[in-house]
Amino acid sequence: MKPLHLLVAAALVAASGLAQAQTYPTKPVRIIVPFPPGGGSDYIARLIAPPLIKVFGQQFIVDNRGGAGSTLGTEVAFKSPADGYTLLLISGSFTTSPSLYKNLKYDALNDMVPVIQTEDGPYVITVHPSLPVKTVKQLVALAKARPGQLNYASTGQGGITHLATELFAMRTGIKITHIPYKGTGPAVIDTVSGQTQMMVAAAAAAVPHVKSKRLFALAVSFPKRVGALPDVPTVIESGYKYQVNNWHGVVAPRGVPRPIIDRLNAEINKIVKAPDFAARIANEGLEPSGGTPEKFLTLIKREIAEWAEVIKQAKITIN
Repeated sequence: MKPLHLLVAAALVAASGLAQAQTYPTKPVRIIVPFPPGGGSDYIARLIAPPLIKVFGQQFIVDNRGGAGSTLGTEVAFKSPADGYTLLLISGSFTTSPSLYKNLKYDALNDMVPVIQTEDGPYVITVHPSLPVKTVKQLVALAKARPGQLNYASTGQGGITHLATELFAMRTGIKITHIPYKGTGPAVIDTVSGQTQMMVAAAAAAVPHVKSKRLFALAVSFPKRVGALPDVPTVIESGYKYQVNNWHGVVAPRGVPRPIIDRLNAEINKIVKAPDFAARIANEGLEPSGGTPEKFLTLIKREIAEWAEVIKQAKITIN
């Protein structure tokens, strides 16, 4: 048994946290987005902020802190007071950074506490229409016949689309040439123009060009087909064991009292389960997620381990 003084101390801490949660928030809350304005993370943060303002009666301010592959903004968030007034909107890049950057100034698992996963969705394997393939199997056959001659665009060295494409190459046994760009826009533009032949793109970036027939979608990286592209099969349907999810979620600096985490989780769950949220993200090829902090932590831990193996096998480095 624990000594009485330790039990009393634990009870006092719990009571204090509950009291904080009942009055929280008493001032504006900052949601740090570790990317520039206009991207997917920024979009999700600006979808959930207004309903949070309405519920809590305080401002939830989106604070864009881009740079160094999302690590700069993440560091700012994790070095903030653990009082619930600084939150961080993360994406898949959060789980790749520990293996890409050897001198991170934070610990991706031990310096944070998960709040909730907000949504989930696929990446789309797209090719320029001039490439003579209509299925994943045809792409694989062409790439094997011309090893290293096909090229693909990514949003940057070590970015999630780079890693997702390298994983696809590993699972299908092909060799293709990487052409890194500085962001989604330039990568998509050059794939649409035919400067690059292939891109594994987030659904939000791919769907408009697929529908306008400027890109051809071979498959989605999700375990099931998605409403935005109902006729496009999954890579798994195409016969290859490959899945990469495009997700976002909210975390906080470690030490935020659990009652505050639980209250945020409950309110954001209501937001992401609301019909208007689902309708708005459906246009981006996404679907609501939600769930417990523990569920989100399981995803984060699994992806950190999986991407570490991909990065090691592909010998990907960030200079």
